[in-house]
Amino acid sequence: MKALKRRTFLKGIGLAVGTMTLSGVLRGPAILAQPPVVTIGTLLDSTGPLAEFGPAERKGADLAAKHLNDAAKEVLGGPIIKLVHEDPGFPNFAQVVDRAKKLVTVDKAVGLVGGLASSASLAIAREVSKPFKVPQLSPASTSPLLTVEPDDDFLFRTTASDALQGVVLAMLAAGEIKEAPVKFKTAATLYVNNPYGQGLSNRFAKSFEKRGGKVLAEVPHAEEVQPSYDAELRKALEGKPDVLVAISYPGHANVYLKEAVEKFKFKSFLFVDGTKSADMIKALGFDVLHGFYGTVAAADPENPSAKKFEEEFKKAYGDIPPIPYIDTTYDAVAALGLAAAKAIAEGVKDITGVIVRDNLRPVSNPPGTVVGVAGFVAALNELKGKKDINYEGAGSNCDFDAAGDVKTPIEIWQYNKDAPGGIKTITLVKNIPEE
Repeated sequence: MKALKRRTFLKGIGLAVGTMTLSGVLRGPAILAQPPVVTIGTLLDSTGPLAEFGPAERKGADLAAKHLNDAAKEVLGGPIIKLVHEDPGFPNFAQVVDRAKKLVTVDKAVGLVGGLASSASLAIAREVSKPFKVPQLSPASTSPLLTVEPDDDFLFRTTASDALQGVVLAMLAAGEIKEAPVKFKTAATLYVNNPYGQGLSNRFAKSFEKRGGKVLAEVPHAEEVQPSYDAELRKALEGKPDVLVAISYPGHANVYLKEAVEKFKFKSFLFVDGTKSADMIKALGFDVLHGFYGTVAAADPENPSAKKFEEEFKKAYGDIPPIPYIDTTYDAVAALGLAAAKAIAEGVKDITGVIVRDNLRPVSNPPGTVVGVAGFVAALNELKGKKDINYEGAGSNCDFDAAGDVKTPIEIWQYNKDAPGGIKTITLVKNIPEE
């Protein structure tokens, strides 16, 4: 009995040890197979004159991160990106730079999404992206100055430059868009005094005058929201222009459009991407806004990725708000995440901002297997097989040129009380002359 018990005991120990060893073998590779997780920081405003845009754009970022991580769990064994959101506090540029530095130095972000204002993006590029060697993708900064910024190839964007929007805005004002039957001989612009406002105003003025129009005044206003724009409106309206072009952000335009109508009895406006706003409808109503047209860089709604994005956003959050750059924010996160995924698939252990930057064009530009919104299982399988991919985004094709720019169509839209959300797409301008 003693011998039997001893043998049984030793057998039990052997079985237990064997089970532990086998269990260790099984668990070991699963633990080792977990991919590294990289941090992507966002700088999307939830306060200040751009406060309307940031929260919705964060949802676009979160949706991209979810789609990427769900695919990575299936293909690579675990999530690969973590988002850290910051409000950059535009136009407080000390805070803009501080928040960007915090994302890079404390949170160890290897990519940044933002800013929204072009002046914020340029400040981040100069003070953070370039010196810390971390790529920055703006989903909303449209100033032509981003194209020529000496950024060591760390500044990209997923929306088009106002070199395109300014031309289409002039085409609209000059009566060249048959679907939007307006035509003006004279115009004035009231613009936010930063690279965005100045760049778009100047491009519009040049293109409008090329078409026989005359710009009577280009009047800047401060980036900080003011209680009154009386002086600026007097300068802009003194020549009695046919139309006032509002090149600002909702926080500014809510104030000066109300003053223009109530104090100056002026009511003839054109709008742009920065003044395409649900908040403006709430603040001003259709008595002020109904029927007026605007422009914005936008995706072709027939693009499969654009359709898929709308479907996925609606599933997660409900209807897409009628404001710009939610889709391009999705694309910015997707491009950075896929760039990191390429490095992970290649076995890179220490993923840096430089590595992510160097992989942006290889995962976004031709050649390669075309992948779109929510198509990340296929994308990661291709990368795992050491094959090329070409991400076609929700808001643009994400084909980055040498300056980090992309091209998109320009949408003509209208404030319309009968449209869902109060904003109606009129047409899409795809063949834009280079000027």
